[in-house]
Amino acid sequence: MGYELYDLRVTVESIEGRSVCGLAVGDYFELTESSQVRIPEGKHFCVFALQAALPLLPAKQRALAADDWLERDALVCCPDPEERLTMRIERTGTRRYEVDDLT
Repeated sequence: MGYELYDLRVTVESIEGRSVCGLAVGDYFELTESSQVRIPEGKHFCVFALQAALPLLPAKQRALAADDWLERDALVCCPDPEERLTMRIERTGTRRYEVDDLT
């Protein structure tokens, strides 16, 4: 028995305030192979922005009903009100897994 999960990329889409943590528009991290967080070499990703996106990622990895709000919405905001930083969660590909491989 198997199932598919999406690989994801979370990209800084806009910063309307001042970038306190040093992120810039276009910075990103990826969630691949079910559970591996990857940040490009030589880059960083603010832990507070990261924690804002993390709770949404397991749901975005799965196929959702067309009327599910998370299927239609892909934006998440950093909790720092000084930055007003917005990130976009994008599905970048799918991988097939067998239940026994991950449990």
